[in-house]
Amino acid sequence: MNHFWTWNQLENDPDGSRELAIEGVIASESWFGDEVTPCAFRAELEGSTGDVVVRINSPGGDVWAAAQIYDMLREYAGRVTVRITGIAASAASVIAMAGDQVEMTPVGMMMIHNPSTIAFGDRVEMNRALAMLDEVRESIASAYKEKTHLPHQQILQMMDDETWFSSAKALELGFIDAVHTTEKEVPAKDKVKNTAAFRGLPMFACSMRDVQKAAMDRILHAQQKKSPETPKAQETPKSQETPKPQETPKPDSKDDTRRAALALSIAQAKAAL
Repeated sequence: MNHFWTWNQLENDPDGSRELAIEGVIASESWFGDEVTPCAFRAELEGSTGDVVVRINSPGGDVWAAAQIYDMLREYAGRVTVRITGIAASAASVIAMAGDQVEMTPVGMMMIHNPSTIAFGDRVEMNRALAMLDEVRESIASAYKEKTHLPHQQILQMMDDETWFSSAKALELGFIDAVHTTEKEVPAKDKVKNTAAFRGLPMFACSMRDVQKAAMDRILHAQQKKSPETPKAQETPKSQETPKPQETPKPDSKDDTRRAALALSIAQAKAAL
């Protein structure tokens, strides 16, 4: 399991407050059924009683991980302040709802949408998967409702529409409590670290259109790396060279079709809440 969270002790804080940084994809593998990782997270969270600042910069990921982290933060004895420093999309937006105080930077973004899964089998299995998604959708909506106090049906409609919020819109609707501003400049090395958390992980990038494009780009890049270099032909003296007309390579439509199908399959398998 990828360790997608990091604990930092806040400097010059007499109360022993800590920062929990959640960056990148939430769980590179399924958290569901894993007994070790959730226990490790809980042990680290409850290792101190001081207040916690949760800094989120994540495109989402595993809905089961997000749900458990949400519950753990809600049950934590200290005060929990959530600060969205880049993006809190999909499952990451659920975790954000756990804060006693939820803040977002002026350029931060939030996105909520319906959960998704992969199902295989007959009509009974398909109906079972659909029923499961409906229940997960309702549980997620309840977290948004508890924070915003918006009507339940309005929240469900926003999830159906895959809705994006700027900091101003999130504040207006009650998803956050304040827009966080600071005069302290973030060091360049920290900015690089934050964006690097997303590198190589676009499969969980929010919308299906982004997911499919990212999958195709990664497959094509991998194939280019594996393609053996064409050995150079022995040079012929210029006097003996016979100029040949340049041939335009014909596109291999079968390869393109196979790549597109494989990209879509990978994208659907990776796409999560």
